[in-house]
Amino acid sequence: MMPLSGFHPAVVRWFGARFTAPTEPQRHAWPVIQAGRDALIAAPTGSGKTFAAFLAAIDSLVRQGLNGPLQDETQVVYVSPLKALSNDVQKNLSEPLAEIRRTLEQLRLPDVAIRTLVRTGDTPGAERQAMVKRPPHILVTTPESLYLLLTAERSRAMLRTARTVIVDEIHAVARDKRGSHLALSLERLDHLAGRRLQRIGLSATQKPIEEIARFLIGNAPRPTTVRESFRTPHAPCEIIDAGHARRLDLALEIPSSPLEAVMAAEVWEELYDRLAQLIGEHRTTLVFVNTRRLAERLTLHLSERIGAEHITSHHGSLSKEKRLDAEQRLKEGKLKALVATASLELGIDIGAVDLVCQIGSTRSIATLLQRVGRSGHHLEAIPKGRVFPLSRDELIECAALLRATRG
Repeated sequence: MMPLSGFHPAVVRWFGARFTAPTEPQRHAWPVIQAGRDALIAAPTGSGKTFAAFLAAIDSLVRQGLNGPLQDETQVVYVSPLKALSNDVQKNLSEPLAEIRRTLEQLRLPDVAIRTLVRTGDTPGAERQAMVKRPPHILVTTPESLYLLLTAERSRAMLRTARTVIVDEIHAVARDKRGSHLALSLERLDHLAGRRLQRIGLSATQKPIEEIARFLIGNAPRPTTVRESFRTPHAPCEIIDAGHARRLDLALEIPSSPLEAVMAAEVWEELYDRLAQLIGEHRTTLVFVNTRRLAERLTLHLSERIGAEHITSHHGSLSKEKRLDAEQRLKEGKLKALVATASLELGIDIGAVDLVCQIGSTRSIATLLQRVGRSGHHLEAIPKGRVFPLSRDELIECAALLRATRG
């Protein structure tokens, strides 16, 4: 338990009761984070990256609360690219925080109530006002909402006390306009706080990793990669690279009828039948499509084959309540299949998924790996995916994607 030697005994006791041992990313990340350095954690799905980033901050808040009253001020800002992922992280933090409070009680130590709140476009106005009046210790938000918080005077005051910023699924925003926007917000957050905040980046898929690290730290000196050990303990940003190699059960699904430039109606029928067969052979199946329109179309045709109560869709045009209901039903095993766009591509907790089906080309190796990685969502499992090309051109592209994943 050497990696936990720097944590408070109550946190160590809670961790030991809940987990057998720290994962590789956690063992390497905690000394770096506790030393106050920037860190980028690249590790497979289900490897404990979130707790690798959060536990040091939680430990610090526990110690502050034991030394005196814990002030109502925001110290940790967690940024995720998806609203659903933000809600999921808050939910997954609330249980450990409650368990740590119970551990403190068992040790006859003073109570420390660490509060976590979500601020996204879905947050009701009353909750936003209450948050400004009594800031949470951990703020969970999206890049767009962080920008708005940095703009309004009352919410700016809430952010002035921030010490750490955690950027989850950083690869999803690093190379587009959202990434540029977020990079500017991170610099504004530093300026507002009057000091450079500690930055922690998390992702399951990112190459070249050094470029993502440069995006995370902005104008700070060059990052240093850490694999087996910390060869440069004084580097301004450490890259904890737990590796991307993972065995996959990945294959193409090719219809008996020839694929053309545009898929014929009878080939679509064959695709629906094959999907229904695969869904029937597995406990839970996640079907990824590239458009919201196709998500609804596929859900309709599959509901006729397996029953409307066993399948639903998930995409950004649906209300927050419908998205959360779909996620919860899949997690509880009430759905056999869920048809989704990129809205479920990232690390939202949807429970155990046995099979991922990708309809059409993902156009990206990283996206394919990310989506297939939603199955077998724990360290020992082998992710299982089936890719359905929709045209002759896509057949060549999908074959190249599969070959690249094995390279």
